[in-house]
Amino acid sequence: MTARRQQTGTVRTPAEAGAPAGPAPARPGGPAPRRGRSAAPPGPAGADVLRIVGDSRHPVFLTVHADGRRRYGYWQPLDAGTGKGGCYVALATDACDALYEAGRIALGEPLVDATRTTYRVRAAQAPAASRSTPRRTAQRWDRAA
Repeated sequence: MTARRQQTGTVRTPAEAGAPAGPAPARPGGPAPRRGRSAAPPGPAGADVLRIVGDSRHPVFLTVHADGRRRYGYWQPLDAGTGKGGCYVALATDACDALYEAGRIALGEPLVDATRTTYRVRAAQAPAASRSTPRRTAQRWDRAA
């Protein structure tokens, strides 16, 4: 079970904060090498990560510490209705790394600090589909000329 700290220093589980649960083991090294975009749909954990990364209200960041520890996470604002949130939420590192390697998420420019490097995580742009004129439209233009 992954846990994270609130501003008060207490530890909350992902379920308590309303975030997707999942393992988050550390992986040494910098960002994984990016491969081409995979057509295979992500699993349940990957789908939750894509939903969060695609939501512009929750900017997601990857922090790579000097010792190689990697952490994907975002700030979950306090929900006045439920009283939940107001804490950092860690995302499943394995799911995020798998999405990155499949080309489903992309990293922004690095922000280098003395002890860590931080990247903004965004949903990868879908490859542009070839736009050909539909046959029906082409026939209409032929008649008009």
